[in-house]
Amino acid sequence: MKSACYLLLPLLFALASCSSQGPVTPPPTTDYTPVADYRVGVGDALQISVWRNEELSVAVPVRPDGKISMPLIGDIVAAGHTPVELAGQITQGLKSFVRNPQVTVIVVNPSSADFQRRIRITGAVQAPQSIPYREGITVLDLVLLAGGTNEFASGNNAKLYRRINGETKVYPIYLDDLINKGKTDTNYPLIPSDIVTVPERAF
Repeated sequence: MKSACYLLLPLLFALASCSSQGPVTPPPTTDYTPVADYRVGVGDALQISVWRNEELSVAVPVRPDGKISMPLIGDIVAAGHTPVELAGQITQGLKSFVRNPQVTVIVVNPSSADFQRRIRITGAVQAPQSIPYREGITVLDLVLLAGGTNEFASGNNAKLYRRINGETKVYPIYLDDLINKGKTDTNYPLIPSDIVTVPERAF
């Protein structure tokens, strides 16, 4: 009888390892505020206005090196900054030439916005994708758009990578459970810049 119990133990461990994981905490979505978080990118067209100084107010594109040129202060790195941050830099640069400069930066043609608003899926899927964000899209929607997982996929080891407050967070996705068992715990709603990765099984 005791030997039978010993034989059952490995089987129980194997079954436990195959079972679904416990409850998961979904990633927060409330941090996504596209207007406040927009970062200037290469190719964007900017309107920079300096109050009561029309000769310093310019309409400029962000060059491939990420910089713009401003009268008096020359080149400034614009790419990667919010309009408010960029206005602050220009204000600081103009203080040597203008008393109490008041600068406003408006992105009049956000051509880089498409890349910032994309979502992506990579790894062991039929067709890795980089697509524009669509309101309401979920992990399962993205996987289906990629043609599903391939024969090498380790679906329950998939991950969601999300930028939150300037830091990349990683969340588990149990794709096998989602697709084969209808368990929707990790069918997270997606937000712009999310990346889903599906690793291959270890052979």
